[in-house]
Amino acid sequence: MFRTPRRSPPVSTATPPPAAPLDSVSQTATQAGSWVDDNWAGWLSAGLRIVLILVIAIALRTIVRRTISKLIERMNRGAEAAAGTALGGLLVNAERRRQRSEAIGSVLRSVASFLILGTAALTVLSVLRIDLAPLLASAGVAGVAIGFGARNLVTDFLSGVFMILEDQYGVGDVIDAGVASGTVVEVGLRVTKLRGDNGEIWYVRNGEVKRIGNLSQGWATAAVDVQVGAGADLTRARTVITETADVMGKEDPWDEYLWEPVKVLGLESVGPEFSVIQLQAKTMPGKAAPVARELRWRIKQAFDREGIPLSGGAPAATVTDPAADAAEGAPMAPGADESAPPPAGQRPTTVPSPAAGEE
Repeated sequence: MFRTPRRSPPVSTATPPPAAPLDSVSQTATQAGSWVDDNWAGWLSAGLRIVLILVIAIALRTIVRRTISKLIERMNRGAEAAAGTALGGLLVNAERRRQRSEAIGSVLRSVASFLILGTAALTVLSVLRIDLAPLLASAGVAGVAIGFGARNLVTDFLSGVFMILEDQYGVGDVIDAGVASGTVVEVGLRVTKLRGDNGEIWYVRNGEVKRIGNLSQGWATAAVDVQVGAGADLTRARTVITETADVMGKEDPWDEYLWEPVKVLGLESVGPEFSVIQLQAKTMPGKAAPVARELRWRIKQAFDREGIPLSGGAPAATVTDPAADAAEGAPMAPGADESAPPPAGQRPTTVPSPAAGEE
């Protein structure tokens, strides 16, 4: 038997891939090293500039905010010192000055921080060689959209800022804001809080206020009308009114509330049954109503003592007997005197007028 010889496996003729040449790796490393060598100085310079910008911005912001805070504290101390003097309580409202100064200080600190940090951010972006034109354009479009959507909020804020800066009103003032009226409890940049006459609290948006009537600035006027009877002695009434007002102006606390002597302006109106004498008094702001009420009270008492009627008196009322009414149509007896007084049942009864001043 013949054996078949075994065949050896075929030998592959493919050549292995050539290994990366060491010179190309070295060349790549050399290029990277040269790129780093060329740019590290710029990176270091940019980094140092950014750090310097941030340090300057933070330091400047801190200095400005502290300066504003010290100015506000000085304003508050001046208001408190003035409030402790003899006339300070009349001319200075410490709480009003404090809230106004705090609001102004808050606005100034916010504006200063925005300007300083915003400028620093733009400077850093320019150091990093970032094109600011698209960024500013996008910010402008976003600002317009936000401003259009929140225009009421922006209006309230700006109106509040100008109201505070111009000192149109403050805490403790009695104002008429059109939409509401009352005593100012709190003044904010967006909302003003009022206390109404019945104790209610009104929250008035500053942007809705179109006009302000401040009843507490400068001085107030108390006007009083005194109605006297038509037959009263007007000269005597004027003398009594003047004497009563002079006595009131020398007593506490009316000597502080009355800033000028009470003036008798004269006759406001004249009628067949009464005449009206008008008085006017210049008072401390917010004290016109109590001064007017006290004047009426004292003048009423003085007129009662002097017997001067405050009105023309009530007309006489006639009371008749019902039985006499039935007899009105009865014929008169022959020989009766027409001038004789009527019977008791038909005689009118006059009701006496009330005492002076009881009208």
